[in-house]
Amino acid sequence: MTNLSNSKKYGSYALILLLAVNLLNYIDRQVLYAVFPLIKSDLHLSDTALGFLGSAFMLCYMISAPFFGWIGDRGSRVRLAASGLVIWSLATAMAGFAPGYRTLLAARTAVGIGEASFGTVSPGLICDYFGREKRGRVLSWFYLAIPVGSALGYLLGGLLGQKFGWHAAFLMVGVPGLALALPVWFLKEPARGGNTEIIGDAGQSGTGYASLFKNRSFVLNTLAMAAMTFALGGLAQWVPSFLNRMHHLDVARGNTLFGAITVLAGISGTLTGGWLGDRLQQRSAKGYLLVSGWGFIFGAPIAAYAILTTDLSRSLAAMFLAEFFLFLNTGPLNTVIVNVTGPAVRAMAFAVNIFFIHALGDAISPTILGWFSDRWGLRTALLITPAAIALAAGFCFLCSRFIEADTARIE
Repeated sequence: MTNLSNSKKYGSYALILLLAVNLLNYIDRQVLYAVFPLIKSDLHLSDTALGFLGSAFMLCYMISAPFFGWIGDRGSRVRLAASGLVIWSLATAMAGFAPGYRTLLAARTAVGIGEASFGTVSPGLICDYFGREKRGRVLSWFYLAIPVGSALGYLLGGLLGQKFGWHAAFLMVGVPGLALALPVWFLKEPARGGNTEIIGDAGQSGTGYASLFKNRSFVLNTLAMAAMTFALGGLAQWVPSFLNRMHHLDVARGNTLFGAITVLAGISGTLTGGWLGDRLQQRSAKGYLLVSGWGFIFGAPIAAYAILTTDLSRSLAAMFLAEFFLFLNTGPLNTVIVNVTGPAVRAMAFAVNIFFIHALGDAISPTILGWFSDRWGLRTALLITPAAIALAAGFCFLCSRFIEADTARIE
């Protein structure tokens, strides 16, 4: 056992390390979408086939998550996270050697296995290094990887793909993850449910998945995240192509602009959402949900305007504002999962959340948007996404009716 001061210092180290890994997670995930135009041209793919490359990753990711969640609540979370990092890094690099569509599809599917094992255990693991009152801010820092990693994925994918080809882009972003596998493997695991001591690898048995579906706040929060993921997953995959086709930007410039917007709006929105959520949560058990719900309310019409306007500068400005309001939810909604589930089932809770937000979200939205794009055009297809964002707001406000009682049962 270490004293509390050392635990805090070690928690900061663990947060920095796992944030770095999560950055690579989103770089490796998003690089595919940056090189969509290059892959489409090289392999002569329809938009439906192109969108399925993203959907296949998500299908594998969500199907694998419940299995890894069960393991994570019974075994070493840090070893599971490290193993996942190795798997997805190797799979990303192997995509760089893919000679055709089927092998590229297989490589991207394997990325989902590695990322699922990390995604199910890392949020609960990080929260256990810190006190309850800091959860929103801590998870906001951890989830900065979403905008920053995504932006780097677009930037690196666009620049490397434009200069060296899409094969080289996959290879060059996949290899660095292997360097962080050993530091993660040897992390000391905190006591589940608190940060008063650092323990070894002992796990704790949970009560099973069935209890999660009786938790109204967990279910509604997951539905809100699913609607949001449907919209943001589709936009993340198709906006680079939208800028290429509608505004005639080349791959490098389009991805650089979109990446810059994503990182600036994502950092500011995510940190603001975490800080504001913690502040409001001190006054009301609905705090996290109110921040997220109103962010969706403001973000939906702005996203629609970004898609509809034919002026590039106005479209980019609207993208920035829409992303800012949408990223307010990142820390708060993930903190709701931690607050309404017990330590013994927390990895399983994130596994169920991962399964449903992707099954109902970005596992299907890229292909659906691609199918509609083939028939109606990309701009019209993208207008489905603001409606999904508005639906996410509705689920947040509905969840706020039950959150106080469900949180009290855990406390």
